Amino acid sequence: MSSTAIKICGIAAPDALDAAIAARAEHVGFVFFERSPRNVSIQDAARLAQRAAGRIGKVGLFVDADDAAIADGVAAGQLDAIQLHGTETPQRAAHVKAQFGLPVWKALSVATAADVERAEMYRGAADMVLFDAKTPKGTLPGGMGLVFDWTLLSAYRGALPWGLAGGLNPENVAEAVRRTRALLVDCSSGVESEPGRKDIDKIAAFCQAARS
Repeated sequence: MSSTAIKICGIAAPDALDAAIAARAEHVGFVFFERSPRNVSIQDAARLAQRAAGRIGKVGLFVDADDAAIADGVAAGQLDAIQLHGTETPQRAAHVKAQFGLPVWKALSVATAADVERAEMYRGAADMVLFDAKTPKGTLPGGMGLVFDWTLLSAYRGALPWGLAGGLNPENVAEAVRRTRALLVDCSSGVESEPGRKDIDKIAAFCQAARS
């Protein structure tokens, strides 16, 4: 078993879910963000969660959502963790963790070394940070296939466990794992045939490459 866990994010269809399970990914991500092409309805999340039950970890992705929206997602998706992918402060992350009693993952947009250093602010508030590529202003906060400079992570000395996201795909994930030693790799657009449509073969290839 690889020491690097794998999360396939933006799962919205049963075949993609089955592919992630078959490829032995540790987690799938359900996106509860209406502007995303990977957004899942509460009804679809409930159906996917039932299909996934006991076979894979389920992470719900939220962007600056209120408690009511998170509660709906947690219940429908039978979530094992909550991923905050907006501008949530450490105080907000701590509140969500206390309110729902689930591990909280905080995604941080990275373009500079200072962005990496921000992770330390979430010590005690989040259970893990996810370093993702910073996207252009006015666009989606993630899932755009952008890669950041992984060498920025070499200076991270924080206490929080961390994962790597941003532009990962079957072609570059093995190098990403080798260079960064990330505890988790998170892929969304890199295993798609078009935005929001997962490619089963790419999911299998990504998981195989991540473990190689």
